[in-house]
Amino acid sequence: MSRVSKPYEIVERALELSTTDGLMVIADEHSSANLRWAGNALTTNGVTRGRTLTVIATVDGAEGTASGVVSRSAVTADDLEPLVRAAEAAARGAGPAEDAQPLVSGVPSSPDFTDAPAETGSEVFADFAPALGDAFARARSGGRELYGFANHELTSTYLGTSTGLRLRHDQPTGTLELNAKAPDRTRSAWAGRSTRDFKDVDPAAMDAELAQRLRWAERRIDLPAGRYETLLPPTAVADLLIYQLWSSTARDAVEGRTVFSQPGGGTRLGETLAPLPLTLRSDPHAPGLESAPFVIAHSSGDSASVFDNGLPLAPTDWIRDGKLERLTTTRHSAALTGLPVAPAIDNLVLDGGGERSLEEMVAATTGRALLLTCLWYIREVDPATLLLTGLTRDGVYLVEDGQVVGEVNNFRFNESPVDLLSRASEAGRTEKTLPREWGDWFTRAAMPALRIPDFNMSSVSQGV
Repeated sequence: MSRVSKPYEIVERALELSTTDGLMVIADEHSSANLRWAGNALTTNGVTRGRTLTVIATVDGAEGTASGVVSRSAVTADDLEPLVRAAEAAARGAGPAEDAQPLVSGVPSSPDFTDAPAETGSEVFADFAPALGDAFARARSGGRELYGFANHELTSTYLGTSTGLRLRHDQPTGTLELNAKAPDRTRSAWAGRSTRDFKDVDPAAMDAELAQRLRWAERRIDLPAGRYETLLPPTAVADLLIYQLWSSTARDAVEGRTVFSQPGGGTRLGETLAPLPLTLRSDPHAPGLESAPFVIAHSSGDSASVFDNGLPLAPTDWIRDGKLERLTTTRHSAALTGLPVAPAIDNLVLDGGGERSLEEMVAATTGRALLLTCLWYIREVDPATLLLTGLTRDGVYLVEDGQVVGEVNNFRFNESPVDLLSRASEAGRTEKTLPREWGDWFTRAAMPALRIPDFNMSSVSQGV
C-alpha cells in the first residue's frame, strides 16, 4: 500500500478498512506558533506541527448500538488498520451506548474537503512582533517590565463517516497575555486578548493600560471582606458565564441536579433570570468569533455525543431578554427530556444593550466601588445554586466618585453567576475578551462589563 499523507486520504482509507456497522473518522491537523518574553525582551519562540486521528466504530446488537473510540497522534498509513481494528474491538467489547443515535447523514460536503490543511507559522507575528518591540522600549523607559506570551494555533479538522459525511473546518485560535511589573515586583497588572490572526491586537495600547494600573497601585488601601459594589470587566464576566454554560445541560436540570432545575420537578426554562435585557447566545458564524458550524465530538459526555458528529449547528439563544431560553442537549438528551436539540457551540456572547465602556462605567460611579482586573482559581461549591468560589488577581482598585484612588488587597469571592445576573444593575458595551481562568479551553467570547451592587468578597486573600 502506498503511503497516505493527506488528511482526507487518511480519512477515506480508514473508512475503507471498516468492517463494522458504522464508522466516524476525525483527522485533526494542528500547527502552532508562539512567542514568549520576560523583562522587556523576547526569550523563546517556536513552531510545531502535528496530527491526531480519532476513529469511532459502532456495532449494532440485539440490545442496542455500542461504540468504541480510539485516538492516536502522528498517524501514518501503516498505523491505520491497527487503529481501525482497535476501535472496532472496543465497540464489540462495550455494552450498548446510552447515547446511541443513527449516524448523521444528508449534510452537504465541504467543498474544500480534499484541500491541504491550513497552517500557521511565525509569519502570523509579522506586524505584531515589531509593535511588541516598541512596547518593550516604552516600558523600559517608563520603569516597568513586560512579561507574557503570544500563541497562535490553527487546526484543520476533517470529518468523514460511513453515512457519507465529508466535512472540514479550519479553526484559528490566538491568545495574548501581557503582564507589567514594577521593578521591585510589589505591583503587577495583567491584560489579555483573544484574536484570530494577531492583526487586531495593539501591544502599545495594552502597555498603556497596564502602565495606568501600575500608577493606580502606587497607593495601597486595605479593605476588609464584605459586599461591595463591583465592576466586573468583560474577562471576569466571561469566566463566570462560561462555567454557567458548561453547567447548563438539560438532562442534569431535568433530573434535579443543577441551578436550572425547578423545585418539585422540571426546569426553569422560561423563567426570568435577569431584570436587565440580557441575551446570552452562541453562534458559529459570529463575526470575529467564528467556530465549527457542525458538531465535532471526539468522545461522549454530559454535553456531547459522538453519534452527533457532523450535526449542523445554528445560532442559539441560551438566555433571551433576561429569560432562560435553552439548555444544552444532544439528540439523545433532547429525546429524553422532550426539549429541542441544542448542542454546545464553541463561542459565547452576552449582549445587554449597554453603550458604555468599562472606563465610562468607572467615571459614572457614585460613592465607592471596586474595579476588578480578572478572576482565577474558580471552583464550584454547590451545583444546586452554581455557587462558585475563586480569587481576584493582578489588581483590585478602589473607585470613589468616578475616580480610581488606589489599589486594594485581593479577595476570595463566593458568588453564583446565575444570581449575579439577577442582581446586575448595569451592563456595558459588549466587546471581545479573553477569559483568564478558562482561556486554555475556551477563547471565543464577547462580553460587557457588569456592575454588581453587592458582590460578595467573602474573605481577604494574600494572592497577587
